[in-house]
Amino acid sequence: MGITRETLSTTFNANGFASPLSILSYEEALGYRLKLEAYEAARGQVDPKTQSRKTHLLLKWMFDLVNHKNILDNVEDILGENILCWGTSFFIKEPWDGTFVSWHQDITYWGLEPDDVLTAWLALSPVTKDSGCMRMLPGSHKKPRLEHHETSGTANLLTRGQEISSSINEDKAFFIELQPGEISLHHGGTAHASAPNMTNDRRIGIAIRYISPNVKSLAGDESAILLRGHDDYGHFHLEAAPENNMDAAAIAEHERANTLRQAILTHLS
Repeated sequence: MGITRETLSTTFNANGFASPLSILSYEEALGYRLKLEAYEAARGQVDPKTQSRKTHLLLKWMFDLVNHKNILDNVEDILGENILCWGTSFFIKEPWDGTFVSWHQDITYWGLEPDDVLTAWLALSPVTKDSGCMRMLPGSHKKPRLEHHETSGTANLLTRGQEISSSINEDKAFFIELQPGEISLHHGGTAHASAPNMTNDRRIGIAIRYISPNVKSLAGDESAILLRGHDDYGHFHLEAAPENNMDAAAIAEHERANTLRQAILTHLS
């Protein structure tokens, strides 16, 4: 069942997520998939554990997605009229490769406070139970943060293999199935996970991390890009949008932002 703009905020606040929301046509989603796969053909397939979290500063088409009116209109209903983008990640599961995402809460490892943080997760391929769609635990964002531990192994797409230490009642979890061009929104404190891709097509998603300007990094200097409204806090160095794919200015800005982010990751390790 789809979510309307009228019910979005209520649904999100109650459950910690809202889905599905239609953003792009099937043809538009396919166009972005082809751009991503052309990028992979030129640069190598994206490694989920070592990928840049700021690809929207390097690729104009990625920034266009991050700044897409249809996404931002929905994000504004949750975060308000002042919106920053803090990061982007590709979540790609190859057919039958066994990769998965363990149960976790994003905000636990991000070093951000307060939790006015949400992810817009955009599907560029069919995202179903069989292909390893996300499962989310409703209401988990309202409870105290759960204890996590770090695991080893290459199959977990999370950088540190972070996993909630306590058991999860998976009977209460919702499957977040999406068609190409649809998004889900979830709160940084919502517990979620996903299983391996058991289909013959790639499962391709782009996670876009949006924050309110009142959010700050607890671990040091970071950067973000202002997309709507204004920033009265100055907690983040403001980034510049790319004018072209991987031109000299975009590469320099991407490197600057990633240097700041890497210092934060080292501090949080």
